[in-house]
Amino acid sequence: MGSSAVSNAYLIVYNSACCMGWARLLFLALPSVFSALSSFSLSSIAESLASVYAIEGVASTLTMVQSAALLEIVHAALGLVRSPIFVTTLQVGSRIAALFAIVNSPSSQSQFGAGMMMLSWAFVEVPRYAFYVAALATGDATKKTPYPLFWLRYSLFAVLYPTGITGELTVFLSAAKDSVFLSYLGDGYEDVMYYYIMSFPVIYAPGALPMILNMAANRKSAFKKRFARPPPPPRGLVWPLVEGRNGKMDRSSTATAKAVFAAAVGASDPDKAQKVLNEQNWRFGYVKHFKALVEEQCKSPEKALACAQAGLDKAYSTFQFVSPDGSAVSLAEAMKAKNSEKFHTGFVKGTRAKSANRLEVPYNGKNLYGEDLRAQVNKWVAYGTIEPSCGEAIIGCIDNPKWLDLSDHYFVLLGAGSAMGPFLVLMALGANVIAVDLDRPAIWKRLISIARDSSGSITFPTKVDFNTIQNDDDKLFANSGCNLFTETPIIKDWLLDLYPGKKFTVGSYAYLNGALHVQVSLAMDAISKELTENRPGTSLAYLCTPTDLHLVPKEAYDASVSQYNIYNTKFFCMFIRLLTAGNKLKKNVTKPYAGEGGDYYAVNGLSVAQGPNYALAKRMQHWRAVIARSSKNCIVSSNIAPATSTASVVQNRTFAWAYEGMPYFKPYEISTPETSNAVMSAILFSDLNDPKSAANPKNKLANPNQLFSYASFHGGCWRCAYEVDSIGEASVLIYFSRVALPYVTVLGVVAVAVGGKIAGWF
Repeated sequence: MGSSAVSNAYLIVYNSACCMGWARLLFLALPSVFSALSSFSLSSIAESLASVYAIEGVASTLTMVQSAALLEIVHAALGLVRSPIFVTTLQVGSRIAALFAIVNSPSSQSQFGAGMMMLSWAFVEVPRYAFYVAALATGDATKKTPYPLFWLRYSLFAVLYPTGITGELTVFLSAAKDSVFLSYLGDGYEDVMYYYIMSFPVIYAPGALPMILNMAANRKSAFKKRFARPPPPPRGLVWPLVEGRNGKMDRSSTATAKAVFAAAVGASDPDKAQKVLNEQNWRFGYVKHFKALVEEQCKSPEKALACAQAGLDKAYSTFQFVSPDGSAVSLAEAMKAKNSEKFHTGFVKGTRAKSANRLEVPYNGKNLYGEDLRAQVNKWVAYGTIEPSCGEAIIGCIDNPKWLDLSDHYFVLLGAGSAMGPFLVLMALGANVIAVDLDRPAIWKRLISIARDSSGSITFPTKVDFNTIQNDDDKLFANSGCNLFTETPIIKDWLLDLYPGKKFTVGSYAYLNGALHVQVSLAMDAISKELTENRPGTSLAYLCTPTDLHLVPKEAYDASVSQYNIYNTKFFCMFIRLLTAGNKLKKNVTKPYAGEGGDYYAVNGLSVAQGPNYALAKRMQHWRAVIARSSKNCIVSSNIAPATSTASVVQNRTFAWAYEGMPYFKPYEISTPETSNAVMSAILFSDLNDPKSAANPKNKLANPNQLFSYASFHGGCWRCAYEVDSIGEASVLIYFSRVALPYVTVLGVVAVAVGGKIAGWF
């Protein structure tokens, strides 16, 4: 029996035992509660709830089954389940605190909230544990679990979370007034016990609503997956078939992602590659391996390039390309094969007259340009939101308007409609855009309409002869576009033959969620690779994420250390670190990496919440960037873009709340898509025109990965005190504390007024 089978068997036994334990509590408690409910008397119901704890067997059952939940923290830590250890610790810890209070406080035991709390817990836990058993037994938590269990698992929280939280609060507050509980540590320590138990209502106040809303979002996601249509047969660029945990072949991403990453780090250190392959908890344990890769790449330029090349080579040889007939070859073979299919070419020239070559940046409701923009850029630099080299790049566009004359520039936009792409800016400046995006009419209606109302031009692939559809918009929109996944080699052929003699700047801007992001990044890479190797003068453009592990200038490193020393003295930060045992608000900087050329400084922006597939997709772009610049002598504009409130990000409520609270941690600033598009386009124009730019291969770097150290508009991520992945929960708390402040103030005023009236003050 394999280790996965043993762990599954253990989890089935554990969840079954917990389910039966909570069911026993319901069996003991419900008869008296049902009897009271039949009386339709609120006082009888309250008395019944207040007596639940005293029912024979209830107290011991509650203590045993809730204490067993501590093992869930162990399960998360060992990787037996996919739950985040921090969230699991908070959830179980709050329950254990309530259990401790009710066990040691007679007053808590004998009030209605105690019964309400226990019954709420039990009604939630019985279907939850039964659901887990069914999921483990069937191997599919989404579609194969019995629907009644599925519905209960994701629906009961709407009623039982509020009642459970209310019950817990009454337990805490009753214990705070109970002399027996307060004397638990002995005479003289009553204040310690009081402040300990009263800390929980303080935590619950801002934390309860996010927890309920998060569960509502989980419910929506779970039901969407449950009733989603079966995926179509694999076609185009796909993850390879690997043997899954159940012994069946599937296209799971974990094994392949580990293999690609192991190949990269193994080009420098085979022992570290083996550690990657041996990692049992890749979903939550990948960060340390990314750090190991960066450390290896810092040892020498040769090792940096060897790692990058090995990682990409492994991806090309491992990922498959499936033809419509179902036959599959490696991506490398697919890109070399000759194709009989060809795209036609569409072209639309804008009707607007060319405007002045002036950089404009939308910011806080204004369009900044000239000296106003220069002043704002200098403010960003002084505050630490951007690096000085980034400020120089943007100001360079202000001082050199000719850099914005794009009438003879050709930009290939892979993912032209992306929210973070430069399409709108390029159209406004009269550029020639070669647009690659999905063959969906709505996308092309938007892109072509924007192009028509601009001074630029748009060239795009069509399925039929452009002359037959150019005068019929419905046909034009319906027959335009392509699919990066399924038509990768054909797109490559089309671009290689397009506009002979013209120099292309190829921007990779397409984004998808999860494993699809790796696929689309690899598809864009395959096209970029062919163009850099077969079209002289090709340059590349990427938008790097701040949530990655980057080499940074020493000045940014020192600024982060300085902020850490400041924030670590703030009460709020000390409280969060104490509450989470140091698992949150972690120091942003890492120990410098030693290598040829001296020490290399880094900050860890990797976000576990985004997952290893996101990190791998962005890392593959890094690999192509350093190879193209160092080995192909291409200009490569690959700069860090700020955290941006795009629709795809803020649709996740947790991220949206965190974005609202993050500016508490200076020098964070969250950008709007309009601001990000404008400033990142400006940095791109600087990279293409400024001979002193780090993007230019003529400028020597001590290590190829230093390419990403320059012209960074990181939004404060590099100079913040703490890792971005460790400030999310604190940022959410800050946001809700601000939202709640007016209501708390009103309640405080009302409480003072009522108290004053009772006391006879007025």
